[in-house]
Amino acid sequence: METTKTPNTVNILVVDDDRETQDLLREILGEEGFHVVTSGSGEDALQIGKQESFDVIISDMRLGPDLSGMDVLRAYKSIQPESEVILITAFGSMENAIEAVKAGAFDYLSKPFKIEEVVLQVKRALANRSLIRENRNLKRQLGSEAQLTSLVGRSPRMLDVYKKIAMVSDSRSTVLIHGESGTGKELVARAIHHNGPRAEQRFYAVNCGALTESLLETELFGHTRGSFTGAIENKHGIFEAANGGTVFLDEVSEMSPALQVKLLRTIEEQEVRRIGSNEVIKIDVRIIAASNCNLAEWVEQGKFREDLYYRLRVIEVDLPPLRERAEDIPLLVEHFLKEFGRERGQTFALSPQALSALLSYSWPGNVRELENALESAVALNRSGVIMREDLPPKVREESRNGHRPEVFYSDLPSIEELTRRYLAHLLKITGANKAKTAGIMGVSRKTLYRMAEKFKIPI
Repeated sequence: METTKTPNTVNILVVDDDRETQDLLREILGEEGFHVVTSGSGEDALQIGKQESFDVIISDMRLGPDLSGMDVLRAYKSIQPESEVILITAFGSMENAIEAVKAGAFDYLSKPFKIEEVVLQVKRALANRSLIRENRNLKRQLGSEAQLTSLVGRSPRMLDVYKKIAMVSDSRSTVLIHGESGTGKELVARAIHHNGPRAEQRFYAVNCGALTESLLETELFGHTRGSFTGAIENKHGIFEAANGGTVFLDEVSEMSPALQVKLLRTIEEQEVRRIGSNEVIKIDVRIIAASNCNLAEWVEQGKFREDLYYRLRVIEVDLPPLRERAEDIPLLVEHFLKEFGRERGQTFALSPQALSALLSYSWPGNVRELENALESAVALNRSGVIMREDLPPKVREESRNGHRPEVFYSDLPSIEELTRRYLAHLLKITGANKAKTAGIMGVSRKTLYRMAEKFKIPI
């Protein structure tokens, strides 16, 4: 089905095997004055593409038994390379986001999507298409096949992080990562490095808050023999050793004013001088910095140089705390238990009561605290099933206040999406026990199977 087409109208193809989604997108995009054609399968979408060209294609990632959204993306980038493709999925991951952007997707949205977000991304896609027509060299593709699985999560906030990683990896611009301690800032920095053209070169991570000023200076810039007491030989600094690669400066806010000046010069001139030497050494290093404090406030308070701040924040990445993406906790738990199980040659599972406790805790230490809590529970466990009693006392204590239902509806999902999340949650805490899950929901097993098929949840 399609809306009425008028001369010079933007042409949009919507591909989704759900008729309600087709109708919704046709209605909201039609109200914007766009001409909308809908398709229920990947094969049908490709047949339509042989007869008509489109400015923007919006496709679900999962389209049934024939072709996927990635297949539609690749096909349209082949037959209509100037078309912009937006993928929508309820099953996001960093690997999928990187694969999609590498294949040429303009954006990667998560379900349940917001109407205004879809309209905004279509308009941005159209603006980007105009720029590409003016300059065909404007591309955002990834040059490395490296995949990192340490970043775990499918929440909308994490999908935004994955997309940012995918889009900035090829750039040589400095990146500033914001996030509380334990959120995984170094993992983001490594993902940017390993998915860009510098992947084969060195990656150095330096915690600026863990070293004294003098030690940090010699670590970063190196020194010459005799430049200070104890300097018995020449030493290459990290910036010099990382030539061609990436240097990650964690807690950059802890740098002294004097070192901030040297860092600014290094970024601007791409050169360093060893302590005790006047020789200028040219370097080619990408710098990624991170801080768990608000650097903008530190600039206002005179604690951090304003010029350095703006040089570091050319590209910004915001990592959400775990309490703001608690729906990712089951995925993180599964990831860490698999890792610990491989190390010990044993399989570990979580009891429903233990998962309930983990979901109820506020995690001030973020993902690192969750990892440590599970590692401790595994170390003290011999049965292979982690019980609530195996968790750290503070996790057990806070969980007595009950579940945190806001995990399920904090982003204001539709009733259908809320039902999907509830079903997935029950299957998780019952260990995929179908009879128990059906009993809790008050439905028959036949209805349970029908719901699982509708929401594409394996049981």
